[in-house]
Amino acid sequence: MTTLGRLNTMALSLKKPMHADFSTVTELAYAPISLEQLDRLVNRYGWAASYCGGKDVVEAACGVGPGLGILSATARTLQAGDYSPRILDIARRHYRDRVSLSEFDAQQMPFEDGSKDVIILFEAIYYLPHPDRFISECVRVLRGDGLVLLTSANKDVWDFHPSPHSYEYFGVAELGRLLARFGFECAFYGFQPVDLAPLRQRLLRPVKRVAVMSGLMPKTMNGKRWLKRLVFGQEMPMPAEITSATGRYTPPQPIPAGQPDRRHKIICCAARKQLAHVTSANGDRVSEC
Repeated sequence: MTTLGRLNTMALSLKKPMHADFSTVTELAYAPISLEQLDRLVNRYGWAASYCGGKDVVEAACGVGPGLGILSATARTLQAGDYSPRILDIARRHYRDRVSLSEFDAQQMPFEDGSKDVIILFEAIYYLPHPDRFISECVRVLRGDGLVLLTSANKDVWDFHPSPHSYEYFGVAELGRLLARFGFECAFYGFQPVDLAPLRQRLLRPVKRVAVMSGLMPKTMNGKRWLKRLVFGQEMPMPAEITSATGRYTPPQPIPAGQPDRRHKIICCAARKQLAHVTSANGDRVSEC
């Protein structure tokens, strides 16, 4: 292990930073979800799969693993895990021995230096107390020009609502700056433009905004169900595993880096590791060779 890997391991072993019950804010298999939520699942894993062909891939914070089947079908190897043993058990029961699953913190990944090509973290960076430690771990674990794939709810849209247990949300500009500190070159994409949402959603966005500003938004997945039925309409059980037949993949649209995107509900980032000097989580300069 490199000096960087040892330092991160020692620091994180002193204190386990997250104690929240993430099952209250996680999409669970067979729970009701909106068609828009299903569309997000289909498209974020379709997007990820386009980068994973023949690669050694990790999905951190995989939740119940709805996209692991799609990823394993194209990757050379796939390892995945989650911080929550309760959530991870749901994925284990479904996939059994089809996917290698383990309990781990994204800020302290149990993989050898330079052993992976792609690391995926979807809708989870805002739950990390120290996202810079995650990026530092990506530098350690990825091979020379490895890739980090991130998606996040876009904090820069007008009616954005933060999730309970979240620490900090990153828009395009902030995420680009964070990754640049560690020597990553980023390409950004937007998904689900708000101006193309169904008329019902566009008419009810001011209602959601008022609920957000007044603190009336429910804080759990169950609590949000009534609001989602009002805004998004029809629901369906979340599949334990999405497949190519679950829905149609629509590639996200490229968006400019370095400035807020106020049009898309979801931002996607493909961050390529550069063979250059990078910054460690404690701010030191570390040579990458």
